[in-house]
Amino acid sequence: MKEGKKKKEKKKNSSRPLHFSSPRNGEAARSDVRGKRAGVVAPAAATEGGGRRGRGGSAILGFAGPGGEEEEEEEEEEARPPCGSALAPRSRAEPERAQGCPPSPAPPLARSMAGRLPACVVDCGTGYTKLGYAGNTEPQFIIPSCIAIKESAKVVDQAQRRVLKGVDDLDFFIGDEAIEKPTYATKWPIRHGIVEDWDLMERFMEQVIFKYLRAEPEDHYFLLTEPPLNTPENREYTAEIMFESFNVPGLYIAVQAVLALAASWTSRQVGERTLTGTVIDSGDGVTHVIPVAEGYVIGSCIKHIPIAGRDITYFIQQLLREREVGIPPEQSLETAKAVKERFSYVCPDLVKEFNKYDTDGTKWIKQYTGINAISKKEFTIDVGYERFLGPEIFFHPEFANPDFTQPISEVVDEVIQNCPIDVRRPLYKNIVLSGGSTMFRDFGRRLQRDLKRTVDARLKLSEELSGGRLKPKPIDVQVITHHMQRYAVWFGGSMLASTPEFYQVCHTKKDYEEIGPSICRHNPVFGVMS
Repeated sequence: MKEGKKKKEKKKNSSRPLHFSSPRNGEAARSDVRGKRAGVVAPAAATEGGGRRGRGGSAILGFAGPGGEEEEEEEEEEARPPCGSALAPRSRAEPERAQGCPPSPAPPLARSMAGRLPACVVDCGTGYTKLGYAGNTEPQFIIPSCIAIKESAKVVDQAQRRVLKGVDDLDFFIGDEAIEKPTYATKWPIRHGIVEDWDLMERFMEQVIFKYLRAEPEDHYFLLTEPPLNTPENREYTAEIMFESFNVPGLYIAVQAVLALAASWTSRQVGERTLTGTVIDSGDGVTHVIPVAEGYVIGSCIKHIPIAGRDITYFIQQLLREREVGIPPEQSLETAKAVKERFSYVCPDLVKEFNKYDTDGTKWIKQYTGINAISKKEFTIDVGYERFLGPEIFFHPEFANPDFTQPISEVVDEVIQNCPIDVRRPLYKNIVLSGGSTMFRDFGRRLQRDLKRTVDARLKLSEELSGGRLKPKPIDVQVITHHMQRYAVWFGGSMLASTPEFYQVCHTKKDYEEIGPSICRHNPVFGVMS
């Protein structure tokens, strides 16, 4: 009798569903439970007809011989959970079924994503690296793309030097920690968007994955970004690091411009989701104008502008120096950067803006207060013309760089005119801004106005040259601004890496082992994107 009661209690406990506070935790728990039971379920597959089906389609491990019924009951708990249980693999939208009902077959994409951890999205820029998990709207970490290492220049014998080098290889910091280490040599492995030092980049990625994301790389697919005109060899180096050093299961290298276009879908100005448009990507170290047609970059028409956020900072620093305001010399760059980020904006007309400040300066001049790092005393400076002269170098580059005099509006127009004629109108209609240096107030409005003037002047000239016989159709010029603009590339990657199609286009570890690094020279465009 007692044994009968125990058996009934076991059955009740085994059929009771477990509930979790969140679906994500539930998926993690399901994967853990399935992992623990792998050792129990595996022998069932190896036995020849030893296992038989019980109620609800769950496999009951049975073994011939005396006491077989008791073994069946004991193994029932360890077997696959019934279909009504919260541990049974099912889609989130699927309601709980009764215990006796057989599960309906899931679609192949849903089966491929079941129990899979979210992909890691890493956008490495010249100045900052954005990193986080797919499905989030903002990156979890934004850190400077720098690494602090020890460069020992001691005169020691060769054996001791080898030991020191081995220790120094482990002694490094990245991000904000690297900047705060004055006794270390601070290196920036990325220059103008391109990786220059792959050894440092590997160590940088090591801490990005293990220290910041706190992820096991073997459990996550990775989406990395690349600048336009990146070489195929660089993609191979990236694949070698990710597959051989970190053993990731899958890797996709996405072009930053395509991800920025995908991020622009959140804007109210975008009527239909398209991957045809012109991307103006301006970060800390480089600005690119990139035409994209149906998700494919028109590489021969890309233009590079030698003006970016860092150049604006240097220009504001120079303006403040010329005024000889009381800024400590060692803090001049830091102060110029703070002025740029807090007070700068793009003005519609330069002459009117000067007059505005001259007539009523108290209304427009701002004050910046900083603390001297050495004496710990406060210093205050007035910020006047610097507010609008800093970003103005996008539209009058000769202010800061006498070798480059072409305004950004003319560069955009030239890029689109170099493209095939059948995609020019869609490229004018969908000009997308991306990167921190496009976040200045009224930047998009000024660019759209200047570009519209250039296009209309060309149409008018065309009409005059034809003697009035040809009346060109007006061209719609639209510059898209949206609230995800600063981290547009990362957000676009987060959106696309959270779709089932992402796992179909990824290059897997198995493919890499069969073919080699050259497999990552080409990364297919998503099926949903084209």
